[in-house]
Amino acid sequence: MAEAPGLIKAHELTKRFGDKVAVDHLSFTVEPGRVTGFLGPNGAGKSTTMRLICGLDRPNSGTATIGGLTYAQLARPLHVVGALLEARALHPGRSARNHLLFLAETQGFAPRRVDEVLDLVGLRAVARKRAGGFSLGMTQRLGIAAAMLGNPAVLLLDEPVNGLDPEGIRWVRTLMRQLATEGRTVLVSSHLMSEMAVTADHLVVIGRGRLIADSSTNEFIQRSSDRSVLVRTPDADGLGKLIVSAGGTIEPEDASAGNGTDDPGASADDGATSIVVTGLPAPRIGELAASASIVLYELTPRLASLEEAFMELTADSVEYGDSTARAATQNRPSEQPSEKPSERSSEERSMS
Repeated sequence: MAEAPGLIKAHELTKRFGDKVAVDHLSFTVEPGRVTGFLGPNGAGKSTTMRLICGLDRPNSGTATIGGLTYAQLARPLHVVGALLEARALHPGRSARNHLLFLAETQGFAPRRVDEVLDLVGLRAVARKRAGGFSLGMTQRLGIAAAMLGNPAVLLLDEPVNGLDPEGIRWVRTLMRQLATEGRTVLVSSHLMSEMAVTADHLVVIGRGRLIADSSTNEFIQRSSDRSVLVRTPDADGLGKLIVSAGGTIEPEDASAGNGTDDPGASADDGATSIVVTGLPAPRIGELAASASIVLYELTPRLASLEEAFMELTADSVEYGDSTARAATQNRPSEQPSEKPSERSSEERSMS
């Protein structure tokens, strides 16, 4: 049966490297018109799966197709699929422009397309500089330019924001969403959960080469059991006793940060105290407060963040690291690693 031109489909995909099973009977689809995040712990098989889709590795069994065809069956593959799998996969002695010209000539693209993608990724000013001297962030931009050469319907991006500064990360996010809006298929892997939370419409999550989840981002977060309710009230002690008696647990909100009062959860504005309740739903907390005529200034249900949901649902699939560190990470606020100072300064020097 004919399939949508941009539909990526993995069916019972399996890949072994000796005794190591990197991808284990993996099946999922990636549909056009949305950004699909491809998530998993280190060693989960994400990069191997992307290589299988692009025909760079052969599966031991199963299939990976794009619009019903394997990558090898595509007559002009760069017109259909653009991929950034390894940003450093280039000749370091070539300039950025010559690197792209070489790729363009192999596929019959006009030289003007090279200039168009250089403008797209913001590298026109350094187009004639050797790519081997680029920072990681600039190399990522060059890799995205190469992926966009054929104006493809399908984009596969492996850690595309690695090495980028905040402005670059925002640019990649905007680009991916724009491409999805145009009806293209965008499959992107990333370890930045905070970025995936605001970029990906859909998630495919794997662990140890097996499928864990294939759902919308909101549905994935909903699956987490880490739920709480933020309550603000001038009578936190009285309400707290009722909550504990009803089987709930309480703790001050952001107790470690403090707020300039003796009570870590107290608000300096209205004298109310903020507490976080687990084990009871918001309606039940409201009923308890009403039964004792306790005033509530806020009653807000909270879901887990994408990072917290990811840590919880992949805890049994982590291949590297210890369980103590993983448990500590579950309660850590989401952080976005900043660009290395050496890479930023290198980029600034090259762009100047």
